[in-house]
Amino acid sequence: MKRRDAIALLGGAALAWPVALRAQQKAMPVIGFLHFASPGPSAPFVAAFRQGLSEAGFVEGQNVAIEFRWAEGHYDRLPAMAADLVARKVAVIATLSGTPTALVAKTATTTIPIVFFTGGDPVVEGLVASFARPGGNLTGIAAQTGELTAKRLELLSELVPQAKVIALLLNPTNVSTARTISDMQDAARAKGVDLAILKASTEGEIDAAFATLATAHAGGLVVGSDPFFTNQRDQLAALASRYAVPAIHPTGLFAAAGGLISYGPSFAAGSRQAGAYAGRILNGAKAADLPVQHPTEFDLVVNLRTAAALGLTIPQSILQRAD
Repeated sequence: MKRRDAIALLGGAALAWPVALRAQQKAMPVIGFLHFASPGPSAPFVAAFRQGLSEAGFVEGQNVAIEFRWAEGHYDRLPAMAADLVARKVAVIATLSGTPTALVAKTATTTIPIVFFTGGDPVVEGLVASFARPGGNLTGIAAQTGELTAKRLELLSELVPQAKVIALLLNPTNVSTARTISDMQDAARAKGVDLAILKASTEGEIDAAFATLATAHAGGLVVGSDPFFTNQRDQLAALASRYAVPAIHPTGLFAAAGGLISYGPSFAAGSRQAGAYAGRILNGAKAADLPVQHPTEFDLVVNLRTAAALGLTIPQSILQRAD
């Protein structure tokens, strides 16, 4: 081979390297992360999701990329964000902020696999055909928090046994609202207390709901499980303090924000499970064949400082069970 030809070949190879590198980068699978809330408060759950991915052999920036879409507490932004992820042809969509977000993703695509983390019943809410055989393109983690409603009422009744009326705060736009009301009414009847239903889907409506607590003679408050309430946990904790109402919440995030007590599935553990499922799908598993899982960890969290401010003594029966 002549020296001139060799140089030409080397030059051609050098030009080909960037093309090959771009091709490798383009081949890296991308996960679309669609979330109702904001990135700051959700950082622990993103970290847990990444941990689940790593357990399946995927590390962000090395062999997988993640495209984040945050609705910042606005449901109306989710459809456009989901459509954008579909247009980008992501390999998997992860929705870790409840049934409404998962339903938006389901509407956006029937082909891209979707991994959800929801508090409702995914069969009743139309996400999957069954727990064992989801079918379609969705699977994930279902906490079925409606089943925890009676437990939350029981815990609140232990804290304020004198309460004859318990208020329940719900987001009327959540598809699980009717079922939660039914579950809570059954639990209230079993406990022999009256139930006052309060509804809010905006910051202003939350303020108005708390203003009616005195009129309803509510001695305690159960805050429903909803991504909007999770995003507004600082407001809810501040209002509960202002109105001096003992309140129980669905996750430890509320207790960390100043809420009195919380009981529910661990968001971190559920996010890790979802990450592991997303990794399994990237490794070739089909969403239709991956059974919907239940959470593996539940947290009971008590804020003793808030209890002291409310003049409450936490029973040992609760303290011994608290995380």
